[in-house]
Amino acid sequence: MKTGRDYKFWFCTGSQDLYGDECLKKVAEHSKIMVAELNKSGMFPYEIVWKPTLLTNAMIRQTFNEANADENCAGVITWMHTFSPAKSWILGLQEYRKPLLHLHTQFNQEIPYDTIDMDFMNENQSAHGDREYGHIVTRMGIERKVVVGHWSDKKVQEKVASWMRTAVGIMESSHIRVMRVADNMRNVAVTEGDKVEAQIKFGWEIDAYPVNEIAEAVAAVSEADTNALVEEYYSKYQIILEGRDEKEFRQHVAVQAQIELGFERFLEEKNYQAIVTHFGDLGALKQLPGLAIQRLMEKGYGFGGEGDWKTAAMVRLMKIMAAGVKDAKGTSFMEDYTYNLVPGKEGILQAHMLEVCPTIADGPIGIKVNPLSMGDREDPARLVFTSKEGPAVATSLIDLGNRFRLIINEVDCKKVEKPMPKLPVATAFWTPQPDLYTGAEAWILAGGAHHTAFSYDLTAEQMGDWAAAMGIEAVYIDKDTTIRQFKNELKWNSVFYR
Repeated sequence: MKTGRDYKFWFCTGSQDLYGDECLKKVAEHSKIMVAELNKSGMFPYEIVWKPTLLTNAMIRQTFNEANADENCAGVITWMHTFSPAKSWILGLQEYRKPLLHLHTQFNQEIPYDTIDMDFMNENQSAHGDREYGHIVTRMGIERKVVVGHWSDKKVQEKVASWMRTAVGIMESSHIRVMRVADNMRNVAVTEGDKVEAQIKFGWEIDAYPVNEIAEAVAAVSEADTNALVEEYYSKYQIILEGRDEKEFRQHVAVQAQIELGFERFLEEKNYQAIVTHFGDLGALKQLPGLAIQRLMEKGYGFGGEGDWKTAAMVRLMKIMAAGVKDAKGTSFMEDYTYNLVPGKEGILQAHMLEVCPTIADGPIGIKVNPLSMGDREDPARLVFTSKEGPAVATSLIDLGNRFRLIINEVDCKKVEKPMPKLPVATAFWTPQPDLYTGAEAWILAGGAHHTAFSYDLTAEQMGDWAAAMGIEAVYIDKDTTIRQFKNELKWNSVFYR
């Protein structure tokens, strides 16, 4: 999935001109070695670019403004090799507008006990140089990520690499445009929200189109193009007829192929990266988009059901953040459906009417054509599969009227105990942490939606860092959650974020 930019991260080292040329030569040498070794490690999803040592107010200000102006710069990593007076950083920090990481490290890993002298002490002052810098960033109230440890440590590198994905999510958030096909499902509260405030906070553009304008784009797709995509479907997926006439089955599949092509062409022409539909307002569309939406999500588009533009944007955002993850397991729109409350086997069956992304599939993917009790259209074709096992994160962005809240739940995905042969949709089954009862109660207390943006490839920390950068509330539901503490946190947050 392409973002359209070749992102890089700048590495900026702080010092001052009182140390003399010989010391500053070593500072530059050390930072160059660090950047070269970090890039050679293979740990980072994006390149780190070395920048000359920052010594003065003017140099710092210029560098930060150059970072602002460089579209390929997704963030700056700062490190104080020596003592860099923090007042020198004020103007640059005031004008800086991109993600910031403070790497609290030092060039040497161990104190050189046998040879250490005052020259070494004067040249290697990160332990207090970084504290001076950290003080001013805190005093100025600037959001940043702090990572502590030796730069060669794999755990430190993993933390920086993880933050890079969040930083790209922050940068790309302002490029997300959501196309609403018709409007929200009538009388549903959670899919509503302040679209103007969302654009102010996140940079998202959320626009509505009459459903028949989209239907015209679908109708314009040629029969030849439609048939070619149907052939691709038949070569890629298992065809599960279940007694239906093959010719009639293929006609239903062709409707979804035409929808996929029409929707994708419309999205590309209008420059949208996410889409929402509503089964109650389908206009001239012959079927509720099912297989078509699943395929679009697989290509990197965000989606939300029943007009849920917040979840559609979050799915797109999380797909961007997870792009290029090694051995990725997938990211999708999801919905809570029904519980298993058998003691020791508790969990939530996740699905949707049709639209679950096949990136999360485990094993073969089939195509079925089955009736849909909602939508008042012909039987739609959809991809069916079960999801992978393993840890994942489910998020819900909600509008509380005076602020946004991101709810982040760590979940454990499992296989269902038995097959469900009569359920013709893609499914996942998970147990929220710390357990179903606490997790579900905390989710409800926080006002979480029934729709989620879900990923195996991102962490709660990454999503929380994104929320912090956006200046919105984030609450975590994980192995450490207790209801008493969670209620108190919600109360405290209501004061802080009002």
